[in-house]
Amino acid sequence: MLNKVVSPSEAAALIKDGDVITTSGFVGIGVPDELLRAIEDRFVETQSPRDLTLFFAAGQGDGKDRGLNRLGHEGLLKRVIGGHWGLIPKVAALAVDGKIEGWNLPQGCISQLYRDIAAGKPGMLSKVGLETFVDPRNGGGAINDISTEPQLKLIEIDGEEVLFYPAQRLTVALLRGTTADQAGNITMEREALIIDNLAQAMAVKNAGGVVIVQVERIARNKSLPARDVQIPGILVDAVVVSKPENHLQTYATPFNQAFTNRIRPPEGEIPPMPLDARKVIARRCAFELPVNGVVNLGIGMPEGVASVAADEGLLEHLTLTAEPGVIGGQPASGLDFGAAVNTDAVIPQNNQFDFYDGGGLDMACLGLAQADQYGNVNVSRFGPRLAGAGGFINISQNARALVFAGTFTASGLKIAVENGGLTILNEGAHRKFLPDVEQVTFSGTRAARLGQPVIYVTERCVFELTPNGLKLTEIAPGIDLDRDILALMETPPIIEDLALMDARIFQLAEMDLRVDLLHLDLPMRVALDTTQNRLFLNFEKMRIKSEADVKLVYEAVEGVCARHPQRVDVIVNYDDCRIGDDVVNAWARMVTTLEKKYYNKITRYAGSAFMRLKLSEAFPAHRLHIFETRSQASRYLEGD
Repeated sequence: MLNKVVSPSEAAALIKDGDVITTSGFVGIGVPDELLRAIEDRFVETQSPRDLTLFFAAGQGDGKDRGLNRLGHEGLLKRVIGGHWGLIPKVAALAVDGKIEGWNLPQGCISQLYRDIAAGKPGMLSKVGLETFVDPRNGGGAINDISTEPQLKLIEIDGEEVLFYPAQRLTVALLRGTTADQAGNITMEREALIIDNLAQAMAVKNAGGVVIVQVERIARNKSLPARDVQIPGILVDAVVVSKPENHLQTYATPFNQAFTNRIRPPEGEIPPMPLDARKVIARRCAFELPVNGVVNLGIGMPEGVASVAADEGLLEHLTLTAEPGVIGGQPASGLDFGAAVNTDAVIPQNNQFDFYDGGGLDMACLGLAQADQYGNVNVSRFGPRLAGAGGFINISQNARALVFAGTFTASGLKIAVENGGLTILNEGAHRKFLPDVEQVTFSGTRAARLGQPVIYVTERCVFELTPNGLKLTEIAPGIDLDRDILALMETPPIIEDLALMDARIFQLAEMDLRVDLLHLDLPMRVALDTTQNRLFLNFEKMRIKSEADVKLVYEAVEGVCARHPQRVDVIVNYDDCRIGDDVVNAWARMVTTLEKKYYNKITRYAGSAFMRLKLSEAFPAHRLHIFETRSQASRYLEGD
């Protein structure tokens, strides 16, 4: 067919009762609303097509009427297998009420499965989902009692547990691009993402199905630049030109050239956040950002970390990513989520999840809706409310370090941030820290067993995951431990050493976080008193996260000692210093090297009993020379 352009109603007529359809989109980006509306109109008028199966990865909707909500009619759908349900309440209600079969599977696994379906493979193997609600031993992702057909299997390969996600036979793809020529070649120059369009088109075409693409405009046949074509015409059966109101760039923004990544907007395009609970949490999370590392920020509360990173001048020192394929730049938030400005690249969603699942993320910051005494987290199901996991399971299981972000209570929480501290004006009606979560979206037990570093950040306190459960490690200035934390937790956390959250988090001024994370103040932390022949090292509040950090400290100390003709006595302040468990050995080797080259007597002090224990384990030969205060350490050097 030389001209594949058809009307919306003609496109809808191509869908038959019982078809298995897959759709493109991420929140409101790339959603084929013109096609979905045409299907809805046809069903309302004729009660056809009926009994469709819907297979989708990312959430596609505005939480009200648009996107996949247009398919939320009883009789139109028979079964739905999807990654994120929170933005499609009309479809979710059908599943929760048992009017359709429904499953919630990890978004990344569905995204990757499109490629395997296209290649004619029987399915996909992955560890993603083990020990969560997706695990067949915990329900297999089924949403209701009528959803009995297994959508994945637990198998064993070489003694290791793995999940097998079988291929689906897809018969219709509803996709979206920007420009089509008459032969169906599709470009996406005005789209904020490219998502899984190519893999979906291949999967359906190779199964003998129908691929329909919604676009903004039509070009002369064979006139599109070949390098710009994202979906070749050989994969496309029909093209529909959309009305502008059904082809918005995002559900919040009709069109922003910066979201196409073809221009770089001026600084301040995304405004700073007010100093509220959201920003307090985002600021504390930002302390965990890995310099020169790759980070994923989830939807909701974690979105604010991008804004804080921009405020603090950190964006050039790390790479922020989002699961639909954004690499670099600053991710947008709200109904713009998924789009980004000033990106380095935008790649297909399935490739992004390949990178994530393979361990490419140095850190992820994800939302926190419920947590329990074991460190399990739930973001997917709350009684009758179905949110879905989205990419949460892929990301949380595979990030090298993990930060959960959320308020301590929900529904009605009001706070005041003033005088460098926090005041609770009105407590939230719902507790988030429970004896057991309603659904396990993240397995704390598994993470602790595998040694994954995990912290839980709220506006008033911070927890850390341990093999024995949650440990309370920090509390905000102005917060009462018993009244504002322990009284609101049915299962008390482990409490050993409790530190104050950094006071800068609760002040209007910028935190100068670049100084901390880039160790710009290291020269000020190394001081040599030549009259006493004594070296003072102030590591107070330092965060040593990587071997690169260890190297910076070594170079700073050696730079001072190498110029001094004598060996020196050393006092080291470790108050509130944090050394990552995975770099303790590198730190100990670095210190031993300095001792052999430059030191005489050395003493250390830290107010934290936990840090003193950690230092004793790192430096067993000096365990008797580790003190609680500076005065005690000084007396040791003076021979008292």
